Amino acid sequence: MIGAALGGVFWSEWVHARASTRRLGTARIGRTSHGVVVVLGFADPGPTANSINRWRARMAVRSAVPGSSTIITSGGSVRGAVAEATLLARHIRSDLGWNGPLIEETASTSTWENVRNVIPDLESADWIVFASNALHAEKAREYLRRQRPDLAARLVRGREHRFGEMSYVKPLFAVVGLLKLRALR
Repeated sequence: MIGAALGGVFWSEWVHARASTRRLGTARIGRTSHGVVVVLGFADPGPTANSINRWRARMAVRSAVPGSSTIITSGGSVRGAVAEATLLARHIRSDLGWNGPLIEETASTSTWENVRNVIPDLESADWIVFASNALHAEKAREYLRRQRPDLAARLVRGREHRFGEMSYVKPLFAVVGLLKLRALR
């Protein structure tokens, strides 16, 4: 039983690690270039960011380059009165100490809409990162490729995957993510 559980955790870590390297463009992150990190919200009843949104917020902050990046939080009020983007932004500012540019996109209710609604804010970016679990970020990269292939060329690998981080949810996210990616074909 323990062996199967450990096997599932290691399998999901491998799946997430691979997903973090797929569907990327040719851009590079640089200290003198302007980047945008889009944090994809997770259904959250609030009133504060839940553990999944806190995880995604950490990914965003560690993927951003201070002084040359903008973080965009994206997500509407799907499960609660406060938009996911607002919960994420509050956590990023007050708990993670981000003091750089931050934009809230509060209308989206799906990943497709997350991507569509942030496109105007991506136009001037030299590089773009989607911050979420690796398979969800890969899905967002594919959606950007379908909506705006020119912007998809600017997609770079974020720092979303860390071995052992949130391992208790990665097996579920791996299974769900693989099924959703398969449905995109």
